Amino acid sequence: MTFIDRRQEQRPKTGAAPFRLDEVFYSRTDKRGIIQSGNYVFRRVSDYDWPDLIGAPHKIVRHPDMPRGVFHYFWTRIGQGDPFGAYVKNLARDGLHYWVFAVVLPLGDGYLSARIKPSSPLWRKMETVYADLSAAEKSDKLAPDDSAQHLLGQLADLGFASYDQFAAIALAEELTCRDLALTGAADPHLQAMKATFEAARNMAAETQALIHDFEGMQTIPHNLRVIASRLEPTGGPISTLSQNYGTMSREMSGWFEHNVLGPKSDFSKITGTVATSLFLTGMVRVLAECEAQMRHEQRKLGHQDASEEHAQLIAATKAYQTLAHEGLMQVRRETRRILDACKVMNRYVLGLSSTRIMCKIESARLQEGGIGLADIIQQLKLFQERVTARLEAVEAKAHIIALTRD
Repeated sequence: MTFIDRRQEQRPKTGAAPFRLDEVFYSRTDKRGIIQSGNYVFRRVSDYDWPDLIGAPHKIVRHPDMPRGVFHYFWTRIGQGDPFGAYVKNLARDGLHYWVFAVVLPLGDGYLSARIKPSSPLWRKMETVYADLSAAEKSDKLAPDDSAQHLLGQLADLGFASYDQFAAIALAEELTCRDLALTGAADPHLQAMKATFEAARNMAAETQALIHDFEGMQTIPHNLRVIASRLEPTGGPISTLSQNYGTMSREMSGWFEHNVLGPKSDFSKITGTVATSLFLTGMVRVLAECEAQMRHEQRKLGHQDASEEHAQLIAATKAYQTLAHEGLMQVRRETRRILDACKVMNRYVLGLSSTRIMCKIESARLQEGGIGLADIIQQLKLFQERVTARLEAVEAKAHIIALTRD
């Protein structure tokens, strides 16, 4: 089918507008969302003539089924200058609908949006999420900001710690399903980036478990002091072990404070950094395909020149290719810091082993009086085994991330 044939194709009376899996359409708006330009796929799928599109607000294609909270969150994020990705259900002029996964990015004094047809199982889940959200907006009279928070809660229930994580995985899933349907093979680089994201997410889970394990051992110095006061005079070997462990515990707390706890720590940032890099990788794919498609659209875009739009797409693609590369470099730097931090923590774990051995010696010397000490020895043994296993898991995931190539 030629391009002209596609423009003249028959549209059904009801249901979905004709929009092929291999197509990408885009639009460019000013900062208020007024359409400045678009490509022919946008014009054809939406069923509007150019005079009706150019100068119209982009909400001309908004479907009433779309939750207001999605657009509230959308405008909040792009108003901050962030690229954004979302599933959107649109309404064509003739009443047909069409779903897209849209990537939106700042461009000059406005925004550029490139959109592909969704086909993944995650899209089907989000249809239900959107329907529930729309129903809640009506029944509970949710304000747009409350609806946006409700959306984030729904995504958390699906296993996404943030909207950025969701958008990154959603775009990667859509591109993967699309590649498999069109070519029978998934993009190897995109698959490597998805594996990197899963490694980062698993690392975050191991880190949280590590925090939980450490919190459970905070009572050991106190228990050692209690045992020492009962079994020996001040300054005895158990008292010394208590002091040594207390010092080690404080050093380990400092390690957690610096490396793990808080949103700015290396361990906390890595998942978000990888998610951003994954999203940018997918977005560059969409932009590059959009640019390639435009090279075959030689007609005038309404009153706009196709060559001008083509140049802007090329510039945007190159700019975000650079950002995606820089994001991956940041991921590698943070991964190296995590691996270095694990080495330090492993030294603390070795120190625990020495403390445990000394406690075992004292327990044997004290015989019956060392029963409480034997309990602490067992606690230290279990803690050391868990921490060692957690650190090995974190290091394994970090190595996967470090090997990711752009």
